[in-house]
This record gives sequence, structure tokens and C-alpha cells, in this order.
Amino acid sequence: MITDLTEIEHFLPCQTPQRWVECAIQNQSLLLIDHANCEKKAASTALNLIYKYTDDFVLLNKMSRLAREEMRHFEQVIAIMQRRKITYHHISASRYAAGLRSVVRSEEPYKLADILIVGAFIEARSCERFARIALHLDDELCRFYQSLLKSEARHYRDYLNLAENLIGEEALSERLSAIAGREQQLIQAPDTEFRFHSGPMAPAES
Repeated sequence: MITDLTEIEHFLPCQTPQRWVECAIQNQSLLLIDHANCEKKAASTALNLIYKYTDDFVLLNKMSRLAREEMRHFEQVIAIMQRRKITYHHISASRYAAGLRSVVRSEEPYKLADILIVGAFIEARSCERFARIALHLDDELCRFYQSLLKSEARHYRDYLNLAENLIGEEALSERLSAIAGREQQLIQAPDTEFRFHSGPMAPAES
């Protein structure tokens, strides 16, 4: 049963376009490959924060747990790929994460706050997409993606709480509005390659 995603749906500036959902259903091998990549990158982001910001014990504990969970998810994805004989080959990254990070400020503590807010958007969008596509997939993938919703929602909340603790509620609200605009552009603008966080595929040229 899908977890209640009301908070995340309210947090995100838009819903994933239906064209992306349709493309995901048609490209499940590519979906799994990029999902594996996303789990690795999420763990790497958490570890980078642990290495860089050593004076915040709350952040260190949250990111340590997050990194472990993301790598466990990575192991689960590649196990599914192995059972389905899907080759784990290199694919390019989507524009999504880099596009969000382009708005990150350069001076501390605002840089860390923005990195955390970007992390919240990535986790929230991942959660929303797992929920959107789960019921369109076979039983194994449906159960797997539904099983990820709780942890993804918790990661989103952890990132958001850390950002609020750092800069306060009012400043957080201002940055959420600014970064949400960029997130919506990236999710709604047509894309040329399907990825887990891509926009809808641009119509093929006739």
C-alpha cells in the first residue's frame, strides 16, 4: 500500500508529467540503471557532507544513516538488474541535479543550507516518482518501489530539518520558493534523453 504523500505533493511545485510516466514504463531497463546511479550519487552526497562539515553532530548522524540506506538501495537495484540480466553500463547523468545545484550560493552557511534544500527536493521528487510509477510495473518492481517511499520521505524531511536548523524558518521559506522555481523548470521542460529525474521526452521530429 502506498504511503500517504500529501506533504511531499504539497512541497513539490508540480507533479511529474504523464509523458515521463509513460516513458518510464516503456524504458524499464534504463530506469533501473539510472536508479542505481541515483542511489550511488545520493550516498556520495551524504558522505561528502560528512567529510566537509565535521562540527555538526546532528548532520553527521543523519548523513551517516542516509548514506547506508542509499547504498542498501543500490544493492537492491543491482540485484534486480542481475536477475533480469540487465547490463549495468555507463549512461550520462540527467540535467536535474546539476541544474538544481546551479542555484546553490557560494558563501557559508548559505551554501550548506542550499545543498540541504536541493537534497530535500531530490528526495521528495524521487519519492513522488516511485509512487507515480509503482502501480504500472510488475509485482516485483511495484513492491520494491513502494518499499522505498518511507525512507525517501524521511530523507526529504531530514534534509529540510537540517536546513531549517541552520538558517531559520523564514530564510528557509524564501530559499524554498527560489529553488522550487528552478525545480519546476527542470521537471516540466522537454528532455532529449530519458532518465529517472529527466523532464518529459520531447516529441520526435517528423
